[in-house]
Amino acid sequence: MSIVLTDDEYKRKMQRRKEIQDQRLASMKNDKGLIVVHTGNGKGKTTAALGMVIRSLGHGYKVAIVQFIKGAWQPAEKEVLEKWSDQLEFYAMGEGFTWETQDRERDILAATKAWDKAKDFILNSEYKLILLDEINIALKLDYLNIEEVLKILEQKPEDTHVILTGRGAKSELIEMADLVTEMKLIKHPFKEQGIKAQAGIEF
Repeated sequence: MSIVLTDDEYKRKMQRRKEIQDQRLASMKNDKGLIVVHTGNGKGKTTAALGMVIRSLGHGYKVAIVQFIKGAWQPAEKEVLEKWSDQLEFYAMGEGFTWETQDRERDILAATKAWDKAKDFILNSEYKLILLDEINIALKLDYLNIEEVLKILEQKPEDTHVILTGRGAKSELIEMADLVTEMKLIKHPFKEQGIKAQAGIEF
């Protein structure tokens, strides 16, 4: 049973909450580049990351996106984001799902090329945010060396944000990250209803 507060009680409660929040904010750092991980079996990892990309572009920041698995098709988001071409670098460098290529050496080579491009952006202080889309899958499948990735992340400029997406994020990466979100799958139209991927929702 919920307790209904009077207007005065509610006001006092909110005033106290504001005091606590103000004290907390006063003790926090102003700026810090974050390492952000979006993982889990649910949908929405890249979508959430692209929301941060758009937010950063809105602030006038320079942003880079490197897609590690996608690339065999032209992602619709690339066409939209090209409107910010003066602020954004976008590279879709994968060759599609691993079951499509069926060639581990070729997949490793594609991931390595994408990582080489990503390193340049991570270490370049001109870029405020770098999105490494589906890199967690490349790490999970050992296409990339996790120790090297962690080493480069440690060297990023102080105020640079890096987002790493994809299911199966390595425990070492989760430990290093400042913010980790796990997307949990509850229901999916492809698996449960036999509905193909829909334009505007999944690509």
